[in-house]
Amino acid sequence: MKYIDEYRDGEVAQTLAAAIRAEADPARSYHFMEFCGGHTHAISRYGVSDLLPANVKMIHGPGCPVCVLPIGRVDQAIRLALEQGVTLCTYGDCLRVPASNGLSLMKAKARGGDIRMVYSSADAVALAQKNPDKQVVFFAIGFETTTPPTAVAIKQAAALGLKNFSVLCCHVLTPSAISSILESPEVRQWGTVPLDGFIGPAHVSTIIGSRPYEFFAEEYRKPVVIAGFEPLDVMQAIKMLIRQVNEGRAEVENEFARAVSREGNLKAQELVAEVFEMRKTFEWRGLRVLPYSALRIRSTFGEFDAEKRFPLGYASVADHKACECGAILRGVKRPQDCKIFGTVCTPENPVGSCMVSSEGACAAHYTYGRYKDVA
Repeated sequence: MKYIDEYRDGEVAQTLAAAIRAEADPARSYHFMEFCGGHTHAISRYGVSDLLPANVKMIHGPGCPVCVLPIGRVDQAIRLALEQGVTLCTYGDCLRVPASNGLSLMKAKARGGDIRMVYSSADAVALAQKNPDKQVVFFAIGFETTTPPTAVAIKQAAALGLKNFSVLCCHVLTPSAISSILESPEVRQWGTVPLDGFIGPAHVSTIIGSRPYEFFAEEYRKPVVIAGFEPLDVMQAIKMLIRQVNEGRAEVENEFARAVSREGNLKAQELVAEVFEMRKTFEWRGLRVLPYSALRIRSTFGEFDAEKRFPLGYASVADHKACECGAILRGVKRPQDCKIFGTVCTPENPVGSCMVSSEGACAAHYTYGRYKDVA
């Protein structure tokens, strides 16, 4: 397929691998975090790590939106369906995220909850239009990539005068998570890992642009290279990071120039700013409570805020004691370091959120046999 096959060419990959080996200084080690779950998936699927020299290590970050969703937020969605009797709409990956009391949205559906998988927020708006006697709530998750469509849905509902549509907003922000990885004392007390640079997310960067990452390069002296999702994109980004480290530079470079600009999508940014505002605090799985790391619906669109329409509240819930998702999301541990990985916890029976989505580190490692990796 044109514009895809070119970025999956095996011969080019071998050439890039040789270039990376030539660039990498054998006297030092390199540790790069790929923040985006799409990159984690590509690295596992195409065996990118197998093509890297031993002193170049890839570390998985908290870039899977389903993985960082805390149990307490899934519990809220379940209560809406089972206790408030709403029709709850959400993306497919959310349905299987483990929640409290052995439940998930899928299991709550089996108990009689009206829970439906949708492909877009617009599907939830259409459902509300067709069922005016039923309260429809869209469980909105994701990073900056999926936030504009949620804003469009809210504005559309307002234009249609829908009184039976609302949004449980759990949209989170990428820069806040990167800051937490670099400086949060709550993260450090559980362990840390050396980081020499970041592979910046692809889809997120098409919205926010490359400018927000300049702070990390300047303040923390960590190079960032924004990369596309294909294996050759990732390998080229690794080569660019190695060169920056070798030269003592810490800059933001854009490997994904075919889709990302410095300013990003200004129209999408304006739309998001119109509908949403910053939350003062928000809990992330693995990163705990982070300041100004998520969005909530502005008061001007408050009638579409499910947290205002329904008596929900929020209670933090600890992860399963045997699950290492928190440490994996911070990059402190690898999936294969978890005692229940690939045995008790599998994609068919996920104990932690990292085994649910295809972008989760555990699911990617298990699916593509990376659990066989040796230390």
